[in-house]
Amino acid sequence: MNLQETDFYRWTQETAHALRTGHYAEVDMQSVAEELEKMGASERRELINRLAVLLMHLLKWQYQPGIRSRSWELTLIEQRREIQDLLEDNPSLKPQLQVKLDKAYSKAILKAEKETNLPARTFPVQCPYPLEQILQEDFYPD
Repeated sequence: MNLQETDFYRWTQETAHALRTGHYAEVDMQSVAEELEKMGASERRELINRLAVLLMHLLKWQYQPGIRSRSWELTLIEQRREIQDLLEDNPSLKPQLQVKLDKAYSKAILKAEKETNLPARTFPVQCPYPLEQILQEDFYPD
């Protein structure tokens, strides 16, 4: 086993030091490239997951109007702001929002079904909200 597998943190520190000091021969460039790709994929997954939580709360808001709470409202605000921050830090993810909307919505339906005890068939098969509305701070579905 190599250091990357046995002590990842130490591997990152030693690799960063080798790169900074110009000791490129000591660096496993394939491993560095793989880790960079994983980091990018992690940002994309975070975007999808935050969008799914936001969508789930929009569904709850719409389909359970009698039990709306300040907590739900604050979660909607928080997720929208976190998505905006993520997009500010990673602007190349913005075009992926529309593409990943279906994936996030399918996750949102599962989450909504679990949290509301409503059957999945309660919710539309396709996302009922345009992306612009989803991200709009003052949008709350009726």
